[in-house]
Amino acid sequence: MGAEQLALLGGTPVGAVPQDPHPTFSDACIQRVVDHLRGGRTVGLNKGTDVVRECEEAVAAWQGVEECMAVSSGHAALHTALMGLEISTGDEVICTPYSWGASVSCVLHCGAVPVFADVDVETGLLDPASVEASITPRTRAILPVHLFGQPANMTALCAVAQKHGLVVVEDGSQAHGSIHAGRKVGSFGDAAGFSCMGGKLLASSEAGYMLCHDKEVYWKAALNTQHMGRCSEPGYPDALRPFVDSLVYTYRASQLDAVMLTEQLRKIDVENAGRRRNVALFKRHLEGLGSIAFPRFPAGDDPAYHMLSVNFVPEHAGVTRATYMQALSAEGVGTWPYVPSPIPHWTRFRWQDYAGPRIFWTDQLRASGIDYASVEVPNCVTKVARSLEMGWNYVADEPARMERLAEAFWNVERNLPALREWERKEVLV
Repeated sequence: MGAEQLALLGGTPVGAVPQDPHPTFSDACIQRVVDHLRGGRTVGLNKGTDVVRECEEAVAAWQGVEECMAVSSGHAALHTALMGLEISTGDEVICTPYSWGASVSCVLHCGAVPVFADVDVETGLLDPASVEASITPRTRAILPVHLFGQPANMTALCAVAQKHGLVVVEDGSQAHGSIHAGRKVGSFGDAAGFSCMGGKLLASSEAGYMLCHDKEVYWKAALNTQHMGRCSEPGYPDALRPFVDSLVYTYRASQLDAVMLTEQLRKIDVENAGRRRNVALFKRHLEGLGSIAFPRFPAGDDPAYHMLSVNFVPEHAGVTRATYMQALSAEGVGTWPYVPSPIPHWTRFRWQDYAGPRIFWTDQLRASGIDYASVEVPNCVTKVARSLEMGWNYVADEPARMERLAEAFWNVERNLPALREWERKEVLV
């Protein structure tokens, strides 16, 4: 079964396993975009524009929330959510140390202070117990991330928030359609932000959306992050009208992206189901393989698989992760660690001795007195050291692809003694 020798050591590689094209757009979607371009219709300021209203209402219904605001990016969506909840100067927001930077920079851009709790060592998702231990009198919000499409434990996180009078903002940028406790993520918190750039599960060109349940949050978000044309929407509060001006973050989405999002919604459930079936098949093919372990999720949770994240087991492999990745790459399978290091350890958080270009958040961090160098997140450190990610645009049901993908891992597994010897010699050179 498969090559007898690793490709890294001169054997024949299993070969690359091509993924499905992503994103793809239906003929109807393309035609609608073309019609808008020909008509010069690219700007939509509010729900008075039919395609903006159509998009926002369709997304809200699909997500199971009352309000949706289409915006220009995932970062814009998170920033909009925080501003709608009036997170501002000096407020502390409990964040994950294991994510893409926008999950934290949105907090900095509000003048607020990120405080880092630890994560679950298997999934890299926020640990509710660590979150509760991180709460101080200045804490205003919790910002969990559904990383890689894995659903965070929103039941426990929302219970912590309710107990301490905090708001919750979900980052679902990689998790469109991910399920926790039988519900889509993005519907649990006070607000949520999603990215819809071209690489995401719900893909346009470059866009996103903010979700919330409370109309007041929606209007306060509009006041700060949308063109003042939003105030012409029905129901705009008279109490906010004296504050309407153009001192805003320009986070509106174009009509073109609104059209794309509406049309992409028509097929995302089918695509997500295909991703899930392929993960399940891949897991079955790898049963008994000891060098990697899959994160486990409770009943009622169902990831959406923007990427597939697994954990390398060095105690079993007997080689470094770098060597293991090199062997897989030679077989034709690309893997990588998505998060390079815990976010609080990044250079631009070292306000005490930072020597780079001036950053506006240095002063707010200095004023808070927070010392990120002393932040201890041991589970995050372990997850960073062991995590391996793979692109997962495997949507169509082609079982042979999952078999070939698994064969690359098994070929490395069967040849671990030779790989250990190769690594030992490489170290000695």
